Amino acid sequence: MGAGWGIVAIDAIAHEAIVFAAIGLAIGGIDDLAIDMLWLVTRCWRAGRPRPTLAAYDRRPQRRLAVFVAAWDESAVIGAMLRTALARFDHGDYRVYVGAYPNDRATIDAVVAVAARDSRVRLVIGAKPGPTTKADCLNALWRALCRDERRDGVTAAAVILHDAEDVVHAGELRVFDALIGRYSVVQLPVLPLVDRRARLISGHYADEFAEAHGKQLVVRQTLGVGLPLAGVGCAIERGMIGRIAEARGGRPFDDHSLTEDYELGLHIAALGGKGTLARVREREGGAPVAVRAYFPATIAGAVRQKARWMTGIAFAGWDRLGWGPVGDWRDHWMRMRDRRAPLAVLVLASGYGALVAWVVAQVAHRLAGVPPPPTPIALDRLLHGNAALLAWRLAVRALFTGQAYGWREACWSVPRVLAGNVISLLAARRAVASYVQSLRGVALRWDKTAHVFPDLTGDPM
Repeated sequence: MGAGWGIVAIDAIAHEAIVFAAIGLAIGGIDDLAIDMLWLVTRCWRAGRPRPTLAAYDRRPQRRLAVFVAAWDESAVIGAMLRTALARFDHGDYRVYVGAYPNDRATIDAVVAVAARDSRVRLVIGAKPGPTTKADCLNALWRALCRDERRDGVTAAAVILHDAEDVVHAGELRVFDALIGRYSVVQLPVLPLVDRRARLISGHYADEFAEAHGKQLVVRQTLGVGLPLAGVGCAIERGMIGRIAEARGGRPFDDHSLTEDYELGLHIAALGGKGTLARVREREGGAPVAVRAYFPATIAGAVRQKARWMTGIAFAGWDRLGWGPVGDWRDHWMRMRDRRAPLAVLVLASGYGALVAWVVAQVAHRLAGVPPPPTPIALDRLLHGNAALLAWRLAVRALFTGQAYGWREACWSVPRVLAGNVISLLAARRAVASYVQSLRGVALRWDKTAHVFPDLTGDPM
C-alpha cells in the first residue's frame, strides 16, 4: 500500500510540474514566434532596399564628437583600447573622455601614458573613490565636457558611449555624425567576440546579441517604441542629453541605476526623441559597422554580468520605469519582454525539475512493475507543440548566429542554449539577492567583470 501511494505521489508531482512548465514554455514560445513573424514581415517590406554602406556617410564638414569611456580597474585593457581607437577613428574632430577613480592608480597611469602622446584623450578623475556606479562615472565625464565646451567655445554634436574593452570600428564616428540630428540616439550593432578557449560561455553572448541586434531591435524600431541602448556603440544627441541633465540637476546619467544605458534609451523615447539602429556595411556585401568586444568567458563572470542586467532591467527597472504610456500595447509588450527573465527562469527551472520528476516516475513504475498512466491528450498536444516551438527557436537562433559569424558558430549555437540556461538560472538567484539588498538600502556598486582586449596584430577587424 505504501509503495502504491508513493508512486501516486510521484506521478502527481511529475504531472503538475510538467503542466506548469509546458504552459509557461508555450507562452514564451508564442511570444518569441510573434517577434519572428513581425521580423519576417519587416524583412519582406524592406526587400530590395540595399543596406547603406560607409560611402553614404562621408559628410563634410565634420562636427565635434565626445566619446565617453568609464573605467574602473581597467588597467589591463584601457591603454590598448585607447590606442586602437585613436588609430582607427576616421573622423577629424573628436575627444575621448576617460573616467577614472582616485583610488585606481593603475588605470590612471595607463590612461596618462596615452594622453601624454595625444591631446584628444582627456583623463577625468572623479571626486569619489571607486567603485561607485558606471552612471556616476559618466556624470563626471559630462561635467568635464561642459567645462571644455565653455572654455573652447565649441559644442559637441553628440556623446558616444564605449566601454574600456571595446574594439571600435573605424567608420563609426562618420555614421554617428551623419545621423545625429535626424535622430536623437543612434545605436550600432554589438557583435561579441568568441573566445575559442571558452566557446560555450563566451559564445552564448554572440548568439544572443546576433539575434537581439539582428531581429529584436529591428522589430522594436518597426513598432515605433523606444530602443534600449547597449551602453556601447551608441550616440546621444548633445541637445537631448543636455535636456535630460537640466531636468536631473546636471546629472544626465542616473547614478542610482545599474542599467543606466537601458533606461536612458527608453527615457529619450518618452521625451519624444527618435532612435535608430544603424545597420551599415563597410561596403556592398562587406562586414557591418559594429562594436566588438570579449564578454565574460567564465561562468562566474557571466553570472555576475547577467545578474546585474536582470536586477537593473527586470526588478529595479520595473520599479523605476513602470509600464510607459497608458494604452500603448506596443511599448507594454516590449517592456514585458524585457522583464520576463525572472519568470522565464522560473519556468525553465520547473521544466528541468519536471524532467527529473518524469524520469523518477518512470523508474518507480518500472521497479514496481506497474505501467505509467497515459498522458492526457491535451497535455500530449501541448508537449508536441512546445517541441515544434523549440525546434523553430533553435533554428532561428542558428540563422542569426550564422549570418553574423558563419556556419561553424551557427552549429555551436545549439548546445550553447543549454549553457545560457545554466547561466540564467544561477544569475537569477544572485539578482534576487541583489534586489532585496537594494530594497534594504544597500548602496549600489559597480559589480563589473574582468575584461580582455584582443590581440589585433595582423587582424583587419
